[in-house]
Amino acid sequence: MKTYKYVALFTVAVILGVLAVACGQAAPEVQTVVETVVVKETVEVEVEKEVIKEVEVEKEVVVTKEVEVEKIVEVPAEEVELVYMTAGDVNMLALAQNLLAATFKDEVNPDVNLRTIHTGPGEAGSRLIFEKMKADKEAGKEVGDVDVAMVHQVFMTWAMDESDLLLQYAPDLETFQYVTAADAKNALGADVDGFVMPMFHSQTAIAYNPDVVSDPPQSYEELVAWVEDNPGMFGYNGIKGGMSGVSFTVGWLYWKTGNYDKYAAGPFDEAEIDAWTPALEDMKAFNENVTFTAGNVGTLDALNRGEIAMGPVWVDMFYTFKQEGKLDPNLKLSLIEPGMPGQPMYFVIPANAPHPDAAKQFVEYVTSPEVQGGVIIDRYNWYPGIDGGFVADSAPPEAFDRLYQDITPELLSERGKSFPVSDYFTAMLEAYERVVISGN
Repeated sequence: MKTYKYVALFTVAVILGVLAVACGQAAPEVQTVVETVVVKETVEVEVEKEVIKEVEVEKEVVVTKEVEVEKIVEVPAEEVELVYMTAGDVNMLALAQNLLAATFKDEVNPDVNLRTIHTGPGEAGSRLIFEKMKADKEAGKEVGDVDVAMVHQVFMTWAMDESDLLLQYAPDLETFQYVTAADAKNALGADVDGFVMPMFHSQTAIAYNPDVVSDPPQSYEELVAWVEDNPGMFGYNGIKGGMSGVSFTVGWLYWKTGNYDKYAAGPFDEAEIDAWTPALEDMKAFNENVTFTAGNVGTLDALNRGEIAMGPVWVDMFYTFKQEGKLDPNLKLSLIEPGMPGQPMYFVIPANAPHPDAAKQFVEYVTSPEVQGGVIIDRYNWYPGIDGGFVADSAPPEAFDRLYQDITPELLSERGKSFPVSDYFTAMLEAYERVVISGN
């Protein structure tokens, strides 16, 4: 008689801990797997009562395993509210709200909602942005409230005096390679290389009526002679009614002193101020034969009505007024020697921006050749923030030709000047008031 003793069958439970998928923190899924495996058993066989032998036999058994497996669950990405503060005229607000917010969301990142805050034109608008960023920093906010901002050059003279206020982000962008303008490295004497990306450049020039001015002046010297022969037919807004008049005044001092490089790069030398007096006395005499206009728009209106035949204007306003039918289509532009100042507006990103990656993505989008050509040039008549050579193929041909028909890229490069460093700029305006307006 044979008796058998079997090794007990067993059920194996294996628990494997798996981290939840980072996206959405989905819990692992438990799956039951049933397998049939072969188990070798040791069997004691009693053949005779005196003799016991051990033999191996094979038997199929069912093994049940409970295993946690990773299950990937797609969770919708959280939407980002990108806070964009912009100084400048109301057209800056309209550009962001009515155009860029929608196109960036549709074409680049559907998870980003651009919220635009407009702080106002000129230095005051940029000052509000600076004060907000500085307040966040001084409050010790590791994460601030502003993602990206649009500022004037003067903003950089304040911001670069503050350590760790701004992110040096521009080299991370694909479009950084297209930036060649000197004012992307130096802003009124401040070293801004890598901290800014120009969105566009505004440039001043002399607008004129070719029906009256058949041979327009090509220099300040020729302009002075023309004004003497045609009193009252040149108009500008001085230094109180807008930046086109300020630009003309600064250009006058560049011409008279020949010290553009010194004033544009610094450092400030107070001894220069007294040297301006003869130049400004000449300007006072020049003003006796000019017509003073009521601001930047006032100069364009006076040209359109024929009250003046020539005057300094902003190029973008000039072409926009033409397109809107507010200006005689025959009027033309001239950028006189040695040149007149213009200014960029810059994208900056705070060092404590809540969403720096999305902010970089937005800046890269706006400074792409496609947007620079199709929006900055075609819709707004600004000179592009990146080198025009990279935009020529992206802008509509008629828009590119319109912007550069009177002032070629080569002429713009030669005669488009920067405003002086902040201390010189302030001193020039104060000297104008003292000598030209007050006569002291």
